[in-house]
Amino acid sequence: MEEGKRQKQVAGLLNEELNAIFQKLGLSMIDGGMVSISSVKITPDLFQARIYLSFFQIKDPKATLKKIEEREWEIKKELVARVKSQLRSMPQLTFYIDDTLDYVFKMEELFKKINEERPSSGEESSE
Repeated sequence: MEEGKRQKQVAGLLNEELNAIFQKLGLSMIDGGMVSISSVKITPDLFQARIYLSFFQIKDPKATLKKIEEREWEIKKELVARVKSQLRSMPQLTFYIDDTLDYVFKMEELFKKINEERPSSGEESSE
């Protein structure tokens, strides 16, 4: 289903504010790695926000996600203070691991393997 204009506006606002909050609370650098918000998706009723987190050089993303979820009240409190004049009600925040980068790296490895295994004959048969 296509995202509405208001959904995109709210998602953009939350993404921008959450990035600033993560930096302020020291959540952008955890366990020697980096955490960034790759995207925010809002339900059509604006009651739920799905925050997708991208992890870079973090050994255990699930444990890091748990640390972030444990501080959700702190994140939400800060977020409410920042956007209270722009939103009537604060959406419920749910954090997810964004594994699209892992998927891209796996696909690149598979393509690389396929190209290495393919016989490299300089001539193609044209019949």
